[in-house]
Amino acid sequence: MTALISHTSFDSVDAYASSVFWGKVLGFVEDPDDPNQPGDQECMIASIDGTHRLLFIEVPDHKVAKNRVHLDLKPADGATRESELARLLALGAREVADRRLPDGSGWVVLADVECNEFCILRSDTERAAAH
Repeated sequence: MTALISHTSFDSVDAYASSVFWGKVLGFVEDPDDPNQPGDQECMIASIDGTHRLLFIEVPDHKVAKNRVHLDLKPADGATRESELARLLALGAREVADRRLPDGSGWVVLADVECNEFCILRSDTERAAAH
């Protein structure tokens, strides 16, 4: 017997702002029958096929330490790590640490609008080309 992940929850000071940011990053959408609104205490977004959901829940305190769990993202649709990094920064992400190596491997650590860390890796195409 196993358990299934219903959704991944993020504590947020502004659940709506976090849902908007991550919706743009991942191409996730809100439920049209239950749209997210500014000031909502909980905001859910889901992948287009509905298989992955993220829930942002407002809590009174700000993040104060490093995440114990984070998302590792890879570019989709033929994008490169560099082009995806530029897109994420334009959406409001902030670079925390550059872990790229001279051989092209590695990743970049970013922070979202609430300072939650996540990483951007190379695309599958970039990794395949390196071998």
